[in-house]
Amino acid sequence: MTFDAIDAWWWPFLFILVAGWVATDAWRFLGVHLGSRLAEDSEALVLVRAVATALVAAVIGNLVIFPAEPLASTSVALRFGAVALGFVAYLTLGRRVIVAIIVMELVFGLGLWANL
Repeated sequence: MTFDAIDAWWWPFLFILVAGWVATDAWRFLGVHLGSRLAEDSEALVLVRAVATALVAAVIGNLVIFPAEPLASTSVALRFGAVALGFVAYLTLGRRVIVAIIVMELVFGLGLWANL
């Protein structure tokens, strides 16, 4: 069965839904099954957490340094400043991710409003 197998308007949506579900849910079920047997401070979970954190940091860095079209029209200083102030807020205001996100959005929004 391929993406072009059926010529109906709904087929691509169904194909993507089923292919996405099969590809991700098998790993989710396996993760839940195996993860329940591991201690939270085990070496394996520390490694998984480190890799996940590194991936998120890489995506954020990619968005800041090589932005897509709408973000590319903003200045590099504004992007780096928003991230830096968000990180400072994260460190100083209780290490809460939501605080860092709100500060970054406020700085970025104010910078866009001021045309920086």
